Amino acid sequence: MIKRPPQWKLLSILCVGVFSVSTAAIFVRLAIANAETPPGLAFSLFLAAGRLLISALFVLPAWRNVARDACDRKSIYWAIAAGLCLAAHFVLWIASLMFTSITVSTVLVTTNPLWVGLFGALGWGERPNRLTWLGIGIAIGSSFLIAIDNTGVAGSQPLLGSLLATLAAILVSFYLLCSRSAQIRGLSLSSLIVIAYSTAALALFPLPFLWGQGYGGYPWIVYGCVAGLAIISQVIGHTSFNWAVCWLSPTLLTLTILIEPLGASLLGWWIFAEIPTAQTVFAGLGILLGVAIAGTSLPAQSMQNSE
Repeated sequence: MIKRPPQWKLLSILCVGVFSVSTAAIFVRLAIANAETPPGLAFSLFLAAGRLLISALFVLPAWRNVARDACDRKSIYWAIAAGLCLAAHFVLWIASLMFTSITVSTVLVTTNPLWVGLFGALGWGERPNRLTWLGIGIAIGSSFLIAIDNTGVAGSQPLLGSLLATLAAILVSFYLLCSRSAQIRGLSLSSLIVIAYSTAALALFPLPFLWGQGYGGYPWIVYGCVAGLAIISQVIGHTSFNWAVCWLSPTLLTLTILIEPLGASLLGWWIFAEIPTAQTVFAGLGILLGVAIAGTSLPAQSMQNSE
């Protein structure tokens, strides 16, 4: 049995993960701003596929560990399912940033505690208690207060952007649940990320070509943003969450991820002058309150004692 890491290590890695994924919206918005042609679905596919292709190449050496894992075949299937969910998640979420603001998009895409709580209770054996549901309710309610605050919202179609971000949240919830199921069945973290990232990359690789765009012809800053998405937001950020989900309930982990919109909003304020309103700031404090209530009421669960 693997020894549970100390609390300080869990919190430190979670902080690194939250900061890393908070930069994703900034990289996407920078890429959109510097694209020479009006961005559309093909550009979303290029960003998502490029991010995952670089991430898969970065973790490629871990393929040698897959054959060594003492795991059953179902764990491989769960990892593949996680990769497919991850691919669809990125396409939808990146597309949402073309239609609405950084704050609204990141707030809605991190409503996954609601979906993890619902789907986890239905099919994964997660049973949040009443106080946990109260914390979830406060956090999700605060998130929607931000989403409906249209004062100074950037974007051409905020409603479409909100819908895409919500669908992306549902898909990343399945990604986390599938990842946890794979690790419960014996798949190591390194094997999980190499299978999931490679599956997602292979699923998305041909799509930019099918939409007539391909991977060439963009300014250098766009490729730099894709590299930032891959290395900082994906390899560092998402891998941190994949590691933490071994030791924490998925519901608790996704509640922690709710802090991401605060970081993304602050970066958006600094870089793009997207200034949060008083309602957004108030709702952000509500998110933190919800995380605190649920975090103190939900017992930490590791994959060693979850079955």
